[in-house]
Amino acid sequence: MTVTPEAWAAMRLPAAVVPAAIGGPLSAAVRARLEGAGYTRCERIDRASYDALDPVEEPELLDALVTLAVSVTGRDLSVRAARVMRLRPGDYALVRHDHVHEDRPIEIVLDLSEARVPGAEVHYRHRGQVFFVAPSAPGSLSIVERGPTVLCNHTYVSRRPPARTALRLVALLG
Repeated sequence: MTVTPEAWAAMRLPAAVVPAAIGGPLSAAVRARLEGAGYTRCERIDRASYDALDPVEEPELLDALVTLAVSVTGRDLSVRAARVMRLRPGDYALVRHDHVHEDRPIEIVLDLSEARVPGAEVHYRHRGQVFFVAPSAPGSLSIVERGPTVLCNHTYVSRRPPARTALRLVALLG
């Protein structure tokens, strides 16, 4: 999906997917570096279950993703926060685990998964209704404007074979 800054500005609820933001070799190299960093388990049964890595020490990758987000949104952006979410079979993050953002930051989600994880999507909701679905598509980058009425959830990763893990770099830009 090619979105210009003009098209972005005209959207009521701005959101887009860049299908191949990074290639397989770069994604594999990033995964290898992240694996050695050590994850912390986030397990709050009423809110979320996943492994987290925060902060993320990938300055060159984040700079490239910010440049891409600027080219889509036309906004002056920098990284406010970045983390990695690793969702294994049985993991999820509900809407109630999300935070409300008053100042309309941009959220980017880079799919670093080794392979597509069926059903493992990120749902963005406006006043409770899904308006944008970030697919499980390795190498893709989702770009979404987060206003006070926009929340998101990471859908349940199935335990059915083949068991796969979703790996996402999530960054808030402002």
